[in-house]
Amino acid sequence: MRLPIVAIIGRPNVGKSTLFNRMIKRKKAVVAEEPGVTRDRNYYPADWNRKSFYLVDTGGLDPQSNQEIPKLVKAQTEIAIQESDLILFLVDFQVGIQSIELELAKQLRKIKKKVVLVVNKVDKPQQLDQLQDARRLGLGEPFGVSAKNGLGVAELLDYIAQELPEEISTPGTEGIRVAVIGRPNVGKSSFVNAILGQEKLIVSEIPGTTRDSIDTQIEKEGEKFILVDTAGLRHRSKDIKQLEYYTSLRTLRAIREAEVVALLVEAKEGLVKQDLRIAEQVIEAGKGVIIVVNKWDLVDAKVATPEDFSKYVQERASFLTFAPFLFVSAKTGLRMSKTLPLVSEIYKERQKRVETSELNDRLGAEIERNPPPAVKGKYIKIYYITQVDTEPPEFVFFSNYPELLADHYLRFLEQKIREHFGFEGVPFKMKLKKRK
Repeated sequence: MRLPIVAIIGRPNVGKSTLFNRMIKRKKAVVAEEPGVTRDRNYYPADWNRKSFYLVDTGGLDPQSNQEIPKLVKAQTEIAIQESDLILFLVDFQVGIQSIELELAKQLRKIKKKVVLVVNKVDKPQQLDQLQDARRLGLGEPFGVSAKNGLGVAELLDYIAQELPEEISTPGTEGIRVAVIGRPNVGKSSFVNAILGQEKLIVSEIPGTTRDSIDTQIEKEGEKFILVDTAGLRHRSKDIKQLEYYTSLRTLRAIREAEVVALLVEAKEGLVKQDLRIAEQVIEAGKGVIIVVNKWDLVDAKVATPEDFSKYVQERASFLTFAPFLFVSAKTGLRMSKTLPLVSEIYKERQKRVETSELNDRLGAEIERNPPPAVKGKYIKIYYITQVDTEPPEFVFFSNYPELLADHYLRFLEQKIREHFGFEGVPFKMKLKKRK
């Protein structure tokens, strides 16, 4: 039960990601002048003329390359072709048909899938009559388009909607969105693959292999999840490349759009400054968070235990003590089965709402036992507490002197809320309002 799938394939730098973005009406795939920017398959739901389908952006195909990444891209594209119901084979009008494309066309003619030949970078209407070079690929009448300015894209979408089978089910994009983030090469793609049980994402020892945020839906015990594998957040620098800049923005967007974030750190390295900076961004966004300590299989149990690591984090980053730690090995599968159940728990905690009466009964007793310290002879009272929002939870405290409540006392109140009501893995907001 799924929607039809349309895959965009072609050699590097013919404009696949630009066409992808144009068709979904959103800047989802990273676009830059550097060939080979898109490495993995990038799925996104699209809709045209009341026909819903998934669009798949793939990496540039170069069958003759012996380099590792192009080989991996070729494997990923082949999977996309196998999964798809219709294939858009994209070529470049401005450079003409290349020998690689003649070879690819030969392979495509052998498969039992609908293949649509699309000639991109046809930027002027009068050029639509100059597509004879593409016809020698033997894939039928080509569609001339300009992904950059939109020329011919509507006509292409009309044809796609006409040719695709009717959707069998409603779009399966609902589910708990889980962004998997972290520094380059901490094992994010391996972590997602270990959950999925298939190599959907390119896994390589080359840092920065995953450049786009890739969405994958999975269902476990009747509950749906959308796993988002993101490019590694890199160190900031004044000479940061355009590509890395866009990728970092994409990762930050993935955080904003997620409900729960799995922050991967490497067991032997521990929490470094960049990890803490990422964690702060997640908390500022109000997202649920799990600290996933990957490659735990490489840690000698005689040298360090999970308890030692947790104590180390409390000393180094006390603001993270509310977050659960999961000590896993994506390589061996150690504790991987606990990931999605924990995500589900945190998702529910993020939606939790505490009754005002219960909130005041429990915290009122704590405040009475440990009242706020007086400041310059002024006695601070907290009259009333209420939860005003969820996702993330937000609590408002009414006081006679809200401006005098010390930070350490606010931390005390947060600790007591968590002791009584849970909210594991969920940052929440606390606001102070004046009441006479």
